[in-house]
Formats: sequence, C-alpha cells, structure tokens
Amino acid sequence: MAGRRRVPGGSAAAMRCLPLVSLLVALVACGGGPAVDGARAEVQALLDRRADAVLGEDAVAYARTGTRAGYDSLREVPLADWSYRVNAVHRTGDTATVDADLGYRVEGYDRAPVTTARTLRLSRDENGRWAVVSDRPARKSGRQLWDQGAVRAVHGERSLVLGVGQGEGKLRDYAALADRAVPAVSDAWGPGWARRIVVLVPGSLEGMAGLLGSPASSYRGIAAVTTGETGAGPRAPADRVVVNPDAFALLGGPGRQVVVTHEATHVATRAHTTAATPLWLSEGFADWVGYRGGGHAPAEAAPELARTVRHGEVPSGLPADGDFGFTADADGLARAYESGWMACRLVAEHWGEERLGAFYRAVGAHGQRDGAVEDAMKRVLGTTPEEFTVRWQGYLREQLG
Repeated sequence: MAGRRRVPGGSAAAMRCLPLVSLLVALVACGGGPAVDGARAEVQALLDRRADAVLGEDAVAYARTGTRAGYDSLREVPLADWSYRVNAVHRTGDTATVDADLGYRVEGYDRAPVTTARTLRLSRDENGRWAVVSDRPARKSGRQLWDQGAVRAVHGERSLVLGVGQGEGKLRDYAALADRAVPAVSDAWGPGWARRIVVLVPGSLEGMAGLLGSPASSYRGIAAVTTGETGAGPRAPADRVVVNPDAFALLGGPGRQVVVTHEATHVATRAHTTAATPLWLSEGFADWVGYRGGGHAPAEAAPELARTVRHGEVPSGLPADGDFGFTADADGLARAYESGWMACRLVAEHWGEERLGAFYRAVGAHGQRDGAVEDAMKRVLGTTPEEFTVRWQGYLREQLG
C-alpha cells in the first residue's frame, strides 16, 4: 500500500565515520542522518497506524494516534484505501511539521488512489511518543470534502453522492439526477466507460471553491464542474462532479438534469479528451448530450447567441479556449458554450450522431492541438475547418436568426 514503506535509521557504516568521538559529535559530522531518519520512521509508523484505524473504523485506535478531529467526518465515506507517505519532517524540539501525501480510494469507483498533499502538525510527549495535533491541506492544495464537515453519503443505482451540510432528501435528488444521466450518456457516447459517477455537494459556493483550490469568484454562476485527468487511462481515479449548490438551486428541474448529464458526459469522454481537444468541442459535445432528446429549441437553449445573431452579429469563427474562462463576462461565456453546442448539433444533424462521436475520438487521438481538428474533419466528416465554419455560420442564421 502506498505510504507504508519504512525509512531505515542509521547504518553501521555511517556511524563509523568518526568512531572515537561521542555520539553527538558523530551525528553532527555525518550530517545528522540517523536522527532525521529515525524521526521520519517514527512518524511514518504513527501515520500508518492512523490510516489503519480509518480503514478499520476503529475510533479508539485513531484517538491513540492524536487528535480525533476529522474521524467522524469520514465515517460515511466508503473507503477502499487510505494511506500516508511522509515526504519530509521539519522538527523543532518536541514539535514537528510533516509534509505528506494522502492517498485514498473510494470503494467501487476509484481504480487508483486520489493523491493530495497534506501538512500535519505533531507533538511529542515526555515518553518520546509522537501524536497528531492537526491534519490540513498543504498550501496551494485543495480541501477535501471532509475538511469542510461531516460527510453524508447517498448511494444511487449508478452514482455515489457525498455531501456536507445537506439533508439526505436533497442528496437523494442529486443521486436521481445522476442515475438518469448515466444511461443517457451511454446512449449517446457508447458503453465504453465506467457508467457510474461520484458527485460532491459542498454546503456553499465557498465550499465548492475550496475543493477546487480556487477563489469563489471563479465559479459564481457556474452550477457544476468536473475534475479529472484528461487523457487518463483505465486505472485512473474516478472523476468528481463538484456542484455549486448556490447556482444549482436557481435551476428548474430540466435545467438541473441538463447540468448533471453534461458533467456525466465529461466523465465518460475523459479518456478521449486530450490536449488536442478544443474546448468548443468538449463543452459543446457535453451540452449536446445534455440537451439531446429533450426537445429544446435552439433559441431556447442558446438565448445569448440567438440575441447576437438576430442583431446580425454572426460569430466570425468557433470560440477559442480562452472564451471559456470562468472569469470571462457571463454573456460571453454563455455564447461560447452555446456556439460549441450548435457546432456539435450541426455535426449530429448533417453527418449523423455516430460521426459526431467518431469525430470527437479522432480529435483526441491526434496527440497535439495543431492539425487535430483539421485532420479529423477531413477523415471523419470529409470537410475542412474553413468549409465547416461557413456551414456553421449558415446554420446559426437558419436556427437562431
């Protein structure tokens, strides 16, 4: 298990560098290695016991390793793995600051551990035993859901919803949305993905921002985002759909379903989304799946883009990645998403839904951004970016003008 290795203490060879002086002088002359390694080994053993207590749901054993804070917050999280790897011990007398990596897996969802950096404060008693005083996210590392309070877990048929500060009924509503989203995504994309999702519901926008390690202003008005590693293989941790409950609460029932289905699409397409994939395609495809089959008229689902087209301001080209920045103006961000959706809708209507999926996969398989869209359009759609742009502009006039 990651993080369970022991760091050896001083060797006989190291101690022979000054064999005739006192132990204190020997430690100084040899760089202090044995003392530092000894403390690191002690701390690693302590954190191993703490991790075993988490997995064993042993509150007494956990308390023996130091503060009990955080234990109750984790009790409902279905953990398959929990371990620490000590990277550095900064000791000052009977106190220490520890830099460590926490690795954990959620049972039934994570095929590999999620790894996050932690900073732990330790103290040592008169008998020389170390104890954990605090365990917090490292600087510039996002908070975990249980850092924000007691986690409540709700299991859906195809989903796991973990929430803080949320009632069980509300979390079950999220699970129902997720359970409907999964088969809808599989119908559009195909069955070649995990077909289950993890949804995190913090108590507020600020809680969402804390999970993502960004300012709250970056996500104001954003109902949800999906975190994960693009181009990841089958042994990657599961993506997390992170909800902004403040913005989500402003949506009606159909809008909530579109959002969750959109995010579930990102989970499904993650392995085929690479640095070669432009955001107009990844976001547009997710919106296309979200709206698919819902009977949404283009002008209803793309109001900002429709407004500009009706004023004769047809976009000169597909949106750039920078147009999707969460710090952009709200109207411009909406037009970027709507433009991508209309582009994918055009492909699905003119070339067929299977070709749209094949186009998405072909772009992601290109390996680099330059030439990816051009090559995929030529091979899968039999067109060029220039021809496609002209057809897309005409489609916007026809559908939104």
